[in-house]
Order: sequence, then C-alpha cells, then structure tokens
Amino acid sequence: MALLLALLSGTLFGAGLVISGMADPMRVRAFLDLFGAWDPTLAFVMAGAILPMALAWRVQRRLERPFADSRFSLPETRRLDGKLAFGAILFGIGWGLGGLCPGPAIAGLALAPASAAPFVLAMLAGMALHRFTTR
Repeated sequence: MALLLALLSGTLFGAGLVISGMADPMRVRAFLDLFGAWDPTLAFVMAGAILPMALAWRVQRRLERPFADSRFSLPETRRLDGKLAFGAILFGIGWGLGGLCPGPAIAGLALAPASAAPFVLAMLAGMALHRFTTR
C-alpha cells in the first residue's frame, strides 16, 4: 500500500511539474536571470505551494502517525552545520547551471531523456559518492 501511495504521489508531483512548466530547464534559468529576461513564473509556483504546505503541517501536528507508515520521518535536528550549508550551495550551483533539480530531472526523463539523463546520472553519482565518503 505504501509503495502504491508513493508511486501515486510521485506521479502527481511529476504531473504538476510538467503542467506548471517547472520541468523546463529554460524556465528555471529565466527565473534565476534576475538582471536579464527574468521570468517570475517559478515564484508564483512556489508561492502557490505555501498555503497547502502550511495546512499540511497543521494537520500533521494533530496526527499520531501518517496514513501509510508507522511514524513520521521528520528531521531530528534544526541545526545548520557546514555539511548542510555546503550541500545547499552545491544544490544551488547545480540548479543554476543545469536548470534542473531532482524532481524535474526525473520528470524530464519522460519528457526529454537525452537532456535529462546526464543530469540524473550526475545526481546519482553524487549520491553514491556521498554515501561512499560518509561511511
């Protein structure tokens, strides 16, 4: 059941990325081009996610456990350390250069596999490198 819900949620998320145009790297790059041909579309998508997420956090606080799991998987700490900051910087650089982040990149495999595949392979290599170096 949990696997089916994960697949359904991922499909819904991917469809939302495609419908909103956020799976298009050029749209993301245009959003990051503050002093050129700036496209505010991504800002509206982000703003549109704030209300549903705020409601979800309020509902989550009232629940003992999630619908399809035995417990919530929430971060155990709110501490900002060097690893988190470095990872955020790397993410931002990759997002700015590639115009993709993990969700749109995976959705891009269905839309434009030739352009999304190098990003996804590099992302997987980075994940493997992290796992290998943090053991």
